[in-house]
Amino acid sequence: MSGGAAHPPHALTDTYTPDRGDPAYVVTHYDLELDYKVATNRLAGRAVLELTVVEDARRLVVDLVGLRVSKVTVGDAPAKWVHRGPRVVITPSTPLHRGQRTRITMTYAGTPGPATTLWGDVGWEELSEGALVAAQPNGAATWFPCNDHPRHKATYRIAFECDSPYDVVATGTLVATRSRGSRTRRVFEQHVPMATYLATVHVGHYVRRPLGPADVPITVLLPAGHERPVMHDLGRLPEMTRLFRSLFGPYPFDDYTVVVTADDLEIPLEAHTLATFGPNWLDGHRHHERLVAHELAHQWFGNSLTPATWADIWLNEGFACYAEWLWGEHADGVPAATSAQSHWSRLARLPQDLVLGDPGPDLMFDDRVYKRGALTLHALRLRVGDGAFFDLLRDWAAGHRHGSVTTDDFVDLAEVHARRASAGVGSTGDAAAERVRDLLEQWLWATDLPPLAPTAGG
Repeated sequence: MSGGAAHPPHALTDTYTPDRGDPAYVVTHYDLELDYKVATNRLAGRAVLELTVVEDARRLVVDLVGLRVSKVTVGDAPAKWVHRGPRVVITPSTPLHRGQRTRITMTYAGTPGPATTLWGDVGWEELSEGALVAAQPNGAATWFPCNDHPRHKATYRIAFECDSPYDVVATGTLVATRSRGSRTRRVFEQHVPMATYLATVHVGHYVRRPLGPADVPITVLLPAGHERPVMHDLGRLPEMTRLFRSLFGPYPFDDYTVVVTADDLEIPLEAHTLATFGPNWLDGHRHHERLVAHELAHQWFGNSLTPATWADIWLNEGFACYAEWLWGEHADGVPAATSAQSHWSRLARLPQDLVLGDPGPDLMFDDRVYKRGALTLHALRLRVGDGAFFDLLRDWAAGHRHGSVTTDDFVDLAEVHARRASAGVGSTGDAAAERVRDLLEQWLWATDLPPLAPTAGG
């Protein structure tokens, strides 16, 4: 290891994950060459990070957890570096300047495992036969060097070599496969910008089944012997895609994959164009179909539209939770209003100490974020009416497609649609926009749960 003193993280890292991310640069493309041995859980890699410098810097910080670096270059020149904890501090041979494009190349290896965080173990997870990555919010660095911040979206090429008996699926389109001896190398390319936490890889024994007829190509990977319950519980996915397309606008990617692991999982997981379920969530009785809808909705809200900071997490989870209620209304005849009233009553009995627009790291995955986020959308729907509300959702998804979003962005757009939908113009339109802003301010920034329906004359 080369020398060099570590320096403190930049002040503009995400306050929820202050030990991740470096705002001095933006990665535009990751090129990963990975070699994995299942029996020993051994990962060796070479990562090329193509980047643009956004502020003058003498050093750059790359996130990498639990794996050992053996070589670093910046451009074509060797660089000094020091690896302490989850951060590799790199000192290029010459200072870098704002607007400069260059690349970091890192060679590394080790036994990957999850990072221990405030939210439990996240990242690389070894299974009974194989492995998976569940990186939200800050586990991406457990398997590749990265600038790990939700607003940093890049394209990817992932070449993954593994023992031939195992199937491998990763985020991206499979573009090449080559088998030699007992090893198979697969190359996946992701041309749509993706946040680091949404990159994943699965290693296991799977059978592949198409799910259709569907206007979005859907593939299910599942362990042999689980086909009947899994395919039954996922059977209405094509209908879900049609409903969500009508409500949210076009599906934002080319296809959708569901991976069902052989091991039970604590929760289902979303990734870019992909969702992961344990067999415990797909039991053949559709007891958890709302979660199938939830993970699909994340392709619009969370994966195409990604929060700019983790404080904006309700833009992921509140929207996906509301999609559950919309699916329940369509498929099972349970009005979204009934779901909203039921969850409002439950939340009203719980502690009133959550600020939805900035819940803090301790509460960012609290169920109240999910449910209060969905209730916020339903309250907005009641305020502006169905036409304006769903026009707003489609405009939101289209206008920020494959980008990063903030709570302020959503409030501003809601005002625009309220003004547009008002019967008059001028002061009437301004009054409608002001009422919407006031409503959202209560739901997003007050701790007390607001009333679900607008007050008389409000």
